[in-house]
Amino acid sequence: MRSRTLRIAATALVLWLAVLFAPAPATADPARAHTHMVAAAHPLAAQAGLAVLREGGTALDAAIAAQFVLAVVEPQSSGLGGGAVMLHYDAASRAVTSWDGRETAPAAAGPDLFLGPDGQPMGFYEAGLGGRAVGVPGAIRMLEAAHRRHGRLRWERLFAEAIHLAEHGFLVSPRLAGAIAADAQRLATRAGPRAVFLHADGTPLAAGTLLVNRPLAETLRALAAGGADALHRGAVAAAIARAVRTDANPGLLTVDDLAAYAPKRREPVCAPYRSVLVCGMGPPSSGGPTVLQALGLLAHFDMASLPPGGADAAQLLVEAERLAWADRATFLADSDFVPVPLRGLLGPGYLTARAQLIDQDHAMAEARAGNPNWEAPNLAPALPQPEHGTSHVSVVDDAGNAVALTTTVQDAFGARVMVGGFLLNNQLTDFSFLPARNGRPVANRVQPGKRPRSSMAPTLVLDADGRLLFALGSVGGARIIGDVAQALVSLIDWRLDPQATAAAAHIGTLGETADLEAGTPATALAPALEARGQKVRTYQAISGVTIIAVTPQGLLGGSDPRREGVALGD
Repeated sequence: MRSRTLRIAATALVLWLAVLFAPAPATADPARAHTHMVAAAHPLAAQAGLAVLREGGTALDAAIAAQFVLAVVEPQSSGLGGGAVMLHYDAASRAVTSWDGRETAPAAAGPDLFLGPDGQPMGFYEAGLGGRAVGVPGAIRMLEAAHRRHGRLRWERLFAEAIHLAEHGFLVSPRLAGAIAADAQRLATRAGPRAVFLHADGTPLAAGTLLVNRPLAETLRALAAGGADALHRGAVAAAIARAVRTDANPGLLTVDDLAAYAPKRREPVCAPYRSVLVCGMGPPSSGGPTVLQALGLLAHFDMASLPPGGADAAQLLVEAERLAWADRATFLADSDFVPVPLRGLLGPGYLTARAQLIDQDHAMAEARAGNPNWEAPNLAPALPQPEHGTSHVSVVDDAGNAVALTTTVQDAFGARVMVGGFLLNNQLTDFSFLPARNGRPVANRVQPGKRPRSSMAPTLVLDADGRLLFALGSVGGARIIGDVAQALVSLIDWRLDPQATAAAAHIGTLGETADLEAGTPATALAPALEARGQKVRTYQAISGVTIIAVTPQGLLGGSDPRREGVALGD
């Protein structure tokens, strides 16, 4: 009788997980709401954000509550030990503000951080596992600073659901289980993540397992009571510095680095596209400028007349993105350390000249950086390097305020170093491992206190009168840029709804090849693109596009069917 009862319980659990984490089908309708909405990469995070909105919280309050839950239930993607960038829209003033919580390099870090004894760049995991690549976390400091300006509910209230889930446990989702299984060997190399994500015999936690993380609950309580100082000063800060510096692959971070960290409130990067204004995150993120460049090039073509998902549209998307990626590799980095020619890169004359390089029938042999109007050192383009996961939250509140928040610990499970129940980032691997090439400096080289270049692209779209139309973003490392650019073309040119946009097959590039999402109708475009000279490859998309659209009839939400996220509202 007992075994039959256990079988029934197990079957019920599997069915419950299938319902909770079932991705939205590609043909699903968008979520609908009238007063407020939150779209997040995990259902529990969206639920936490919605609860805050129902209590009268602002979009920023809801985004913070959702992010703290993501730190518990999606630890492979973001958390307390990572960084974040965010756009905020104030409905009353119709003003967009960007917030920079990107990690920084320790004061002792230098350009040779990722060079081996032979002077050659290290392999990614040689550099990225352990303390060497840990940057000074910035997410909590940034969220705290933004809350002082844009929040309404008490800071400590925003931790309630995250603390409960860490203290009492949550069921491991299929996506988290897959990430643990894929990374089990690396997780096993350090005691903290081994104890949390693996069984005593070393086997990974399976979907449906109850994961309890009481050390994380304690850290969250400390942050709720003491604010970001509880992470950047005192016992937790000392534990972070000790873990980094005593790791088998030691890093340079100190308690002084943690205490000195300061988030930055920056001007967003905005540019017109068709009849709307698209705003993104500027340096140190390359996301906003590169997306805006791609759109500025596509503005020279009648995208609305082309069938979505067709070869003609794919050719233009790929070629525009290749040119934008070439400029990104050479010019984009932390503008506090390196002059970045944003006005030149986004200038109408420059974009018109660059657009002449795009041929609808023939792929360019090589996409090279252009020559925008600026005065700066002669820079060398950075070589391509791996960029990995993130998480994203989009929110619109009752007053029409909005947030697009993208957060990260870089690689899945970051550095695999754990303190106080949370993982530390390995974000310094977003710097160029080579500080110079052919005698010329690389803009994105390691420097003390510098923020590494990012691909995160939280985005807000406004109409001609400054009213909000869309809040969106995506996850997926370097793929974020192309996924957000394609989403904007889908929303603005093709007038697809948020769910159809989030579900659309991905077509893009990381600068060289035309990349088509495997297992989707996009792969059928390969012959037509190859006939135009494109080097085509297929890839498995890890996107997580989340979108909220503001319409006269109310709010529409879309969540990427490739992940577990949802859009919820009232």
